[in-house]
Amino acid sequence: MNKPSIYGLTLEQLGTWLEEHGQKKSRALQVWEGLYRQRARNFGEMSEVRPETLELLEAHFSLQTLEVHTKQQSADGTVKFLLRLADGNLIETVLMRHKFGLSVCVTTQVGCNIGCSFCASGLLKKSRDLTSGEIAEQIMKVQLFLDESGQGELVSHIVVMGIGEPFDNFTHLVNFLRTVMDPKGLAIGPRHITVSTSGLADKIREFADLNLRVNLAVSLHAPNNELRTRIMKINRAIPIETLMQAIDYYLEKTNQRITLEYILLREVNDQREQALELAELIGDRRPYVNVNLIPYNPVDEHSQYQRSDQEAVLAFYDALKKQNVSCSIRLEHGTDIDAACGQLRSKQIKRLEHA
Repeated sequence: MNKPSIYGLTLEQLGTWLEEHGQKKSRALQVWEGLYRQRARNFGEMSEVRPETLELLEAHFSLQTLEVHTKQQSADGTVKFLLRLADGNLIETVLMRHKFGLSVCVTTQVGCNIGCSFCASGLLKKSRDLTSGEIAEQIMKVQLFLDESGQGELVSHIVVMGIGEPFDNFTHLVNFLRTVMDPKGLAIGPRHITVSTSGLADKIREFADLNLRVNLAVSLHAPNNELRTRIMKINRAIPIETLMQAIDYYLEKTNQRITLEYILLREVNDQREQALELAELIGDRRPYVNVNLIPYNPVDEHSQYQRSDQEAVLAFYDALKKQNVSCSIRLEHGTDIDAACGQLRSKQIKRLEHA
């Protein structure tokens, strides 16, 4: 039986576990520093922790439940990792370089059941959720990769936008967030973390109630129900009206701005009239909403969709700005590798199936 990742425990949970197993609760901080400050690759490297504590931990937990299966590096510095889980499943994690720091995009599920018609992640249906330890270990895999360069670089930002719907794995997501935000560990501040959801309204409300202060991004991609249902089947169960009510609850509860993500698909949702309709939908929420326009990375299996040309992107952006809607165009990363989320995993699995 595979041992769970020790990265799945918050500092408080680790202290409680040690106490329940006859150890002093205070030793949790020594272990924590070994994990996140010393970044030990095995329990034996934690020189400040008593041998009997290390022996106990090694009997119950693992530091290495993920292994790098494939790695792609882009000319712009983006690195895409295909990681193999202990059960043999494959997931993706991406390191992106920005002017403001180093960002890691993590996966929360093996596959995805949301079924957006343009997305590579949904080509392979969800087989299971990741544990909070498997999510956190993705960060540590990237950090250890950075450590090997010897340049002292640190992961500074996290985006939860990889394969899967994060809010469909809510408990493990929240545990992961509390772990990486802990000031005694990685100490990644909540304003440096963004969680993206396809629009699970009930979970948006629950997330608001937790008041974790992390950034929220909602994948909208269409300004009306007819179009959104065509490209995102989740809209059948949670129409735009219900979603916007949940967003209103979030805005009122947290007093934080949100991002509406909008992938531009050529002659599908990128026309001026759709930009105006989107502005009308946002309405009085303008001061609290930013629209992030996302260039589409074409996927072979979704050949009905193509990337909007630059002229259409700029026209859509201009139409929103003239309606006093805050918006931005996402800077692309890794365009010379398998850039679309889930694309590398899907291609690799197909190769294995035909080997």
